[in-house]
Amino acid sequence: MEAEGVGGESSKLRILVATDCHLGYLEKDELRRSDSFDTFEEILSLAKQHKVDFLLLGGNLFHESKPSRLTMVKTMEILRQRCFDDRPVRFQVVSDQAASLHSRFRRVNFEDPNLKVGLPVFTIHGDHDEPIGVDNVSPIDILSASGLVNYFGKVDLGSSGTGQISLHPVLIKKGATSVALYGLGNVRDARLSRMFQTPDAVRWMQPEDLEDMPLSEWFNIFVLHQNRTKASPDNGINERLLPCFLDLVIWGHEHECLVDPEEVPGMGFHITQPGSSVATSLTSAEAKQKHVLLLEIKGMKYRPAKIPLKTVRPFEYAKVVLEDQADVNLYDEASVLAHLDKVVGNLIEKNNRTTGDGSAPKLPLVRIKVDYSGFSTINPQQFGQKYVGKVANPQDIIVFSRSAKRHQNTRDNTDGSEDLYPNGLDPHMVEAQLAESNLKMQILSPCDLNTALHVFVNKDDGKAFHSCLQKNVEEAKNKLTAGAVDFKIEDEEEMLHELGQCMQAAAAGATETAEESSQNLIAVAASTGAPPLSAFEELKCSSSDQDRDAHGESDELVEAISDDGEIGDRRRLASGKRPAGASWGASPAASSSWRRKTDLQASFRRIPPAAAKEDEEEDGGAKKSGRPDPHVPWRYGAVRKRS
Repeated sequence: MEAEGVGGESSKLRILVATDCHLGYLEKDELRRSDSFDTFEEILSLAKQHKVDFLLLGGNLFHESKPSRLTMVKTMEILRQRCFDDRPVRFQVVSDQAASLHSRFRRVNFEDPNLKVGLPVFTIHGDHDEPIGVDNVSPIDILSASGLVNYFGKVDLGSSGTGQISLHPVLIKKGATSVALYGLGNVRDARLSRMFQTPDAVRWMQPEDLEDMPLSEWFNIFVLHQNRTKASPDNGINERLLPCFLDLVIWGHEHECLVDPEEVPGMGFHITQPGSSVATSLTSAEAKQKHVLLLEIKGMKYRPAKIPLKTVRPFEYAKVVLEDQADVNLYDEASVLAHLDKVVGNLIEKNNRTTGDGSAPKLPLVRIKVDYSGFSTINPQQFGQKYVGKVANPQDIIVFSRSAKRHQNTRDNTDGSEDLYPNGLDPHMVEAQLAESNLKMQILSPCDLNTALHVFVNKDDGKAFHSCLQKNVEEAKNKLTAGAVDFKIEDEEEMLHELGQCMQAAAAGATETAEESSQNLIAVAASTGAPPLSAFEELKCSSSDQDRDAHGESDELVEAISDDGEIGDRRRLASGKRPAGASWGASPAASSSWRRKTDLQASFRRIPPAAAKEDEEEDGGAKKSGRPDPHVPWRYGAVRKRS
């Protein structure tokens, strides 16, 4: 950072930087509904007053991902009124705009011949106005399609694995000054932290790869919208994960105003945190004076200048420890109320600021954080009723907390919420449930389920899970069909001809196999002098014996069965041997007089029709005698009907 020697208007690039405007915040509150719009209009007027080349926003332009129609209309009216004029734009974009900007027109709005843009606006999205739904649309896309802003830094990570992104810079030139503007919209902190630590997960397309200029001649700016690491790496991004070739990092999402650039030791770049332009969480960090940053860049040098915002509603903050107050009695609630009334009165008297346009002063915001350790609490709503018309937030002037000595394991508040406010969602809730249930998701991604849960709870999006399901199913379909080879029939007649030849070859092979089997059967019959049927039985018996020998089966008992069905003596037959008196030329009765118990096809014998009929009658009688008659009088109370 250099503060001197910046001259030459033809090569000086002037940029006004602001973050977290939160348009539409508390739009249903009669007193505070216009606060965000008043300050946003002041920022645009400051841009014109200081004759900047463009306005750079660091995310969360809107407070909700689905802003109301009133909020959208007022935003478009302000942008059209303040940004459209005949003032010429004195810089040019030399990079591939289709790769860095997210618009179907594939160019910046001031190059559109149908628009007269005098103040270009470049912006990324934040965690409040992030793209949602199946089509991944943000309210910033609406402004971009209308030609009001230039939207960059939008990436699609997919739903499986860590993901991979490529950051294409917007290359800006003005005279001898060359600026590479990188942008990345809000990504879940835990996932982005893993991506920065994974090789080649984040690809930085450097200017030397895109233009015929060395990297040392480009001033590199990176705009992001994330939590800064305070305790756990899953709750923020470590600034040391960023590449060293950057010169200036503009950090959005943090509402505390730390606009003066601070150097990161050993990294070679500076970080500026402009903070929010409207107080959305009444904490000590937001009680500081709000500013925007004016950057003047020439060559590789830049000069920062902070400009205070005058239309911000005044905010007074105080902390009270009841046990340290001499005029407070532990057993007297009236003394507690009297002391708190005194503190609120002093804060109201302290507030003597007025708005920048000379109008009547705005009612201040007042917040008192009360440590009630050892005391009982009072009703904050009842306490604030006496200050209606004196402060802008009478319903939540007081917030109670306990001493830190009793909460040694409580981490510092990093997101601006108070001690007694409910904690946010656990970023690993879905992963923990899946691990506990031992479920392995193959189509749905736990990361996308976490995001859908966050959007459903915090942003009241009833279609969050439906969008997550559709997105993952589409990606699974694309993966399954990615490696498929298209099959095209060029000549239908040729294909039919080849198919016919294949069928004929298969039929010929089957015929040859059948003829070969017949020849083998005839040869066996000729060698043994037995009929072909007996030879067939011989082949079956030999194959059965071979199978038994292969599996190591022992000898089995067989029964000699006569033609009359009488059971003869049991004999033990060795494997592969026939009993005495059994030959292939013997009568059917003799040939069927032995068989295995477990082999149903080892022997064949003809049963005389009379014997078969007797057997059927015996079987039928047995079945009939064994089954109870359903018409017996004692069965289920049934009575036999007389014919």
